[in-house]
Amino acid sequence: MSDVVSRLDVLKTYKLYVGGKFPRSESGRVYEVTDAKGEWLANAPLGTRKDARDAVVAARAAVKGWSGTTAYNRGQVLYRVAEMLQGRREQFAAEVALSEGVGAKKAAALVDAAIDRWVWYAGWTDKVAQIAGGANPVAGPFFNLSTPEPTGVVGIVAPQAGYGHSLLGLVSVIAPAVATGNTVVVAAAADAPLPALSLGEVLATSDVPGGVVNILSGRTADIAPTLASHQDVNALDLTGAIAADGPGAAGGLEALAADTLKRVIRPEPDPFAQDWTNAPGTDRLLSFLETKTVWHPMGI
Repeated sequence: MSDVVSRLDVLKTYKLYVGGKFPRSESGRVYEVTDAKGEWLANAPLGTRKDARDAVVAARAAVKGWSGTTAYNRGQVLYRVAEMLQGRREQFAAEVALSEGVGAKKAAALVDAAIDRWVWYAGWTDKVAQIAGGANPVAGPFFNLSTPEPTGVVGIVAPQAGYGHSLLGLVSVIAPAVATGNTVVVAAAADAPLPALSLGEVLATSDVPGGVVNILSGRTADIAPTLASHQDVNALDLTGAIAADGPGAAGGLEALAADTLKRVIRPEPDPFAQDWTNAPGTDRLLSFLETKTVWHPMGI
C-alpha cells in the first residue's frame, strides 16, 4: 500500500493594491472570478466605496513626490516595471489566457505587447514636454514659455474583459497617466481582475513609489461613482465604462464628475471593439496634462 499522499495546490490569495501595500477589502468580502467558460478561477476582493476613498488618499499623498521626480527618472522607473513584468511573463500569459479565453500563443503575444507598451511610454517621459510646450512668439520684450504639468489624481475605469483588454488595455490606460507625473486609482475589470491585481505585485517589487498606482477590484457600479464624485480626484478616464446612463455607466459618471469640473476621457461607443494592439499615439499622454505659461521680461 502506497504511503504517498497527494498534495493540494497552494491557491493564490488576491488582494487590493493601495498605497504600495496589499490590504484586504474593507468589506472583508470576496467574489468569484470565472474563466471564459464560466469555471471558477479565484476569489477576488470585493472593493467598496471606503476602499476607493482610501486609495484616493494614498494617490493624493504620492502626487507631490511623483510629479516632482525628474522626467528622466520617471522613465527609468517605468522601464523597471517592464523588466519585472518580463520576469513574470509566464504567469501573466496564463492569467490572460484564462481571463480572456484565448490560446497560450495569443496570450503570450498580448503580454509581450503590454511589456512593450510600458517601454514605449517610459521613453516618452522626458520628451512629451517638447510636443506639449515651448516658447511662444509675443509682441514685446518678453519671453513667453509654456510647459506641461500633471493634472494630479486620475480615476480610471479599466477596460473590461475582451480581446487584449485585461492586461494590455489596462497597461495602455495606466502607463500614460503615470508617465506624465499623475497618480492613479484604477477600478479593474470586474469580470477579469486577476491580471490587474497581479500587476500590483509587479509595481510593488519595482521602483514605483507607493500610492502612485492603486488598483481596486469589485463592482464597477460601487467603485466608479466614488471616483467620479470625489472632490480630490482631478480627472477621470472612463475607457472601460459602458456608454450609457445609470450607476457605473459613462453618462452617470460624467454627470457626477461635472460637479467638481473634472477632465474626462469618454469611452468609445463600443469599448469591447477597441483594439489595444494598435499603436497608442500620444493622445493619452496629453490628456492629463495642464499647461502653465510664464511671462518673463527680456534682459533681466
